[in-house]
Amino acid sequence: MYPDDRRYTREHEWAKRENGRVRVGITAFAADRLSDVVFIELPQVGAEVRAMEPFGVVESVKAASDLYAPVSGRVVEVNRALVDTPELINQDPYGAAWMIVVEPSDSSAWEQLLTAEAYARLVGAEGA
Repeated sequence: MYPDDRRYTREHEWAKRENGRVRVGITAFAADRLSDVVFIELPQVGAEVRAMEPFGVVESVKAASDLYAPVSGRVVEVNRALVDTPELINQDPYGAAWMIVVEPSDSSAWEQLLTAEAYARLVGAEGA
């Protein structure tokens, strides 16, 4: 159910390694819990993010939630399409709805992230 080519945070973000960089988004579980996403706030290219600290905000018809960086580093890409079409987060959380790409400054944070199997156990416990 959760792509095994990436890692996950306990706060429901995913991280995918790509050529030394890390693409970040939120999981389908988070998108489903949020319901209809209506707004997203993302950092600018060049911003520094720190692992497990907020880098943005996603708002839905239900609630507003912080977005947490899975790794520390510099933002090198931002998905500006989400600003105009935040509903992509509900439609394609693992594809078109990626949020930022980070050039990591410390690779050790990767090992702290959950595997797809561990994340599935986490959300299974939360959903119970």
